[in-house]
Amino acid sequence: MNFTRWSARLPGTQRRAAARSDRGSVPAARAERGCDAPTPDVDELPVREILDHITDLVVLVHGRDHRIAYVNDAYAAAFGARPTGATAEDALPELRELGLLPLLDQVLRSGKPRTVKSRKVPTGRSYTFTCTPLNTTEGGGVLVSAADVTDHAEAAERLRASERRHREAAVTLQRSLLPQELEQPDDLRIAATYQPGGADTAVGGDWYDVITLGGGRTAVVIGDVMGRGVRAAAVMGQLRTAVRAYAKLDLPPHEVLQLLDGLASDIDASQIATMVYAIHDPHEGLLTYASAGHLPVLVRDEHGELHRAEEPTGPPLGTGGWQHTSGTLPFTPGSTAVLYTDGLVERRGEDIDHGVDLVERALAGASGTPQVICDRLLRALNITADHDDDVAVLVLQHPQRTGPEAELFHGASLDLLGGVEAAPRARAFATGVLASWRFPSDLCEHGVLAAGELVANSLQHGTPPMRLRLRRTDRRLVIEVTDGDDHLPLRRRAEPADEAGRGIAIIATIASNWGSRRTPGGGKTVWCEFELK
Repeated sequence: MNFTRWSARLPGTQRRAAARSDRGSVPAARAERGCDAPTPDVDELPVREILDHITDLVVLVHGRDHRIAYVNDAYAAAFGARPTGATAEDALPELRELGLLPLLDQVLRSGKPRTVKSRKVPTGRSYTFTCTPLNTTEGGGVLVSAADVTDHAEAAERLRASERRHREAAVTLQRSLLPQELEQPDDLRIAATYQPGGADTAVGGDWYDVITLGGGRTAVVIGDVMGRGVRAAAVMGQLRTAVRAYAKLDLPPHEVLQLLDGLASDIDASQIATMVYAIHDPHEGLLTYASAGHLPVLVRDEHGELHRAEEPTGPPLGTGGWQHTSGTLPFTPGSTAVLYTDGLVERRGEDIDHGVDLVERALAGASGTPQVICDRLLRALNITADHDDDVAVLVLQHPQRTGPEAELFHGASLDLLGGVEAAPRARAFATGVLASWRFPSDLCEHGVLAAGELVANSLQHGTPPMRLRLRRTDRRLVIEVTDGDDHLPLRRRAEPADEAGRGIAIIATIASNWGSRRTPGGGKTVWCEFELK
């Protein structure tokens, strides 16, 4: 091919042509170095010889059907010799497979160069292809050059694989700190979802938990440690462990937050966390909660009306110097509650209340199981895999029991009035209730004995008002006595000569579990439960 008839208008050629117009001038830099050698004429350089010896792959095509005008030695060595005059469609299958033929048309029409980075060819090598338009006396053409970037591509792939492994390890760490299987209380249906944010390897501090307190009550928790990384995850893991430990004390929600506030400062003074701790009591039909700077709990009642938890809300954990308080929300059968972290509702440039409003609207129209509602909330808030923040959502339902299932859930209570005569009345009441619930005779005997001992303990050590309450679910029988004295009973070993002190020991022996707690208005509740076989 006659290269002198092809004038490649590559970037910078106009400037070089202008420089050649004054052949008598010498660039100042060369003159200062004392260089007397004349500047070579680019037109006299052996272009074909240069292209034949460069390591980049070069192919020159011309015309609308891109007929081959030239293929250099490097291209022939990589893909084999190509016949001059053949069309690229027929003779350059490697470009067709990479989808570069339409790019040749685009470059020819626009007159602008285009680059396609790091494409792997069938030989296993990776190349960056640059298509440069040419103006020739024979019509338009395109110079295709390919630089071998296999080493860079393999290094980039190794880096991406390493990042994927690190992210998988980070997500595994995060999920290992969350409950592997949620506890499912008798009276609630619960589901949760966690989605890590972004594509980086940093783990977050979002968490949730469900804790069975005994006596039919359940604690639910959701929290968020500020920041990302292993430190945030470590603080989250310690707080979650502490919450479970404090929950076993069966304290009111605000007292749990007070304990955690001091602990958070001891764990890491530079980290703060928001959290909601709530307790569901099926006897009262209430969700008692306390919030440490967290987003409000949302409840849809059995009539479809939405309730948003208002004050009290204290500052985040770890700030210190604040007395948290508890609030209540109605949570009767047929109600659904949603607890969530800020990743669900927070968006750059938008007020966070707007996101909470979106959750409310999504909850108003959501139906189905808690897991279905979790998924619907994520879709409604447009939470995708590339969302830039961690998201945790916890949904709990208090289902309405109908049909045969409703026969497995009952409750009965008796106000204990008078003095010592209240004990036989309590035993008679327990006998009639347990018989009507068609329990086996041995369970009825144990239940009546437990009710009598709890009432006797309350009459001896408590103060009015007193109440006996019995409740059954499909899994257990719960018996509890409430009085006005806030001193909690302790199990102790009675000496043979003692006439008292054996009631709690008897209950601990015959019951599956027992415990006590202080009530919010003052006083206490002592309870025991029997698992149903």
